[in-house]
Amino acid sequence: MTITRHRFLATPELQSEDRYHRLPFEVPAGSRSLSVRLSFDPSLGGIDLGCEGADGWRGWSGGARTDYVIGTDEATTGYLPGPLEPGEWQVVLGLHRVPARGVPVEVEIAVPADRPVVAPPQVAPAVRRLRGSDRGLPAEPGLTWYAGDFHGHTLHSDGELPIGGLAALAVASGLDFMAVTDHNTVSHHAHLPAEGARHGIALLPGQEVTTHRGHANAFGDIGWIDFRQPALEWVRTVAARGGTLSINHPISGDCSWLHRLPQRPAAVELWHATWYRELISTAPLAWFTTWPAGATLIGGSDTHLVREPQRPGTPTTWVAAEEPTAEAILAGLAAGRTAITGAVDHDGGVLTPRLMDAPTLLRVAGELVAVDAEGLLLTDGLGRRRSVTAARQSFAGEPSEGPYSLINPDRTILALCA
Repeated sequence: MTITRHRFLATPELQSEDRYHRLPFEVPAGSRSLSVRLSFDPSLGGIDLGCEGADGWRGWSGGARTDYVIGTDEATTGYLPGPLEPGEWQVVLGLHRVPARGVPVEVEIAVPADRPVVAPPQVAPAVRRLRGSDRGLPAEPGLTWYAGDFHGHTLHSDGELPIGGLAALAVASGLDFMAVTDHNTVSHHAHLPAEGARHGIALLPGQEVTTHRGHANAFGDIGWIDFRQPALEWVRTVAARGGTLSINHPISGDCSWLHRLPQRPAAVELWHATWYRELISTAPLAWFTTWPAGATLIGGSDTHLVREPQRPGTPTTWVAAEEPTAEAILAGLAAGRTAITGAVDHDGGVLTPRLMDAPTLLRVAGELVAVDAEGLLLTDGLGRRRSVTAARQSFAGEPSEGPYSLINPDRTILALCA
């Protein structure tokens, strides 16, 4: 066994030089595993952890863990198993939070690994009591509106649950699909088809491209997107590979969107779960006025932890698709056939989506259709209001004059549509 140790002081100067500090180590030919352990005092700062192999990216765990194992047949969640190509590898450290006095850091690398891989636990499928698509919302011929969530995390990054645990929560919410968008990794993608089949839900491949200046979700089985590159490269790479990129939670504390983009991505996560803190806030809509007309609107619960109040589907994104498969849902997303509902049940501190009677605003055959919204107000991006007076009512509305929303007279927002 070969042990390599790196000791250094992470300083603001080092952070300014490159936020992604690299520590090299050699992997000899024939190696079958390696392990890495990061040591620092978390009360002094925040250091993220990742790995780049001689032939490319092997994974990221951010601040979720301080060690990993990569082997030919298995790896720590967040990292890609496979042959260990010989040559120079890099431990990649994200210098996320560094005080003026610095943070002492030590990294120990062992080849072969000095410990086994800990497998994630298995979660039994949840009992499905409802399915959003059974609501039968009005759709164009050949399409059905499927209920889902475009933002969720697992043990493959900083989520608390294995993939099956997130899937079970989504099934319990009544969703037809759930996107798994772990941070800066695609290690979860290989497991999604089997876990989706076991739990009876379409699990969409995604990745949250995460930086200190903003986050974006890249949807599709399109390979890893290098978060260290300028955001414009994310836009171009995702489009070239046939995926869809969304700007995430553009108004969200220190995770707000700060990247400047001369070329905009197709989608925006306009309704993030944080909007539930103040549903009369117009901050997301104010931000959206800077965006070109025609963006696809999606929502995301950003589920990480069971103790969080939001459950998958808060808010719910509806996609009009040909069938409830990951491929068809992603095709519906790429075509811009989306709508968002936000009505929830609040029980014991937990928010769960109301799927079967939530006021809903859809675009069908060029018209806006309000469903179960009698007594609400339809508003557009120009500030105009129209009363909804029937359980199902159609309105004219050009996409260029959106986004459109359903609101209570007290201005609480309940639904969105482009």
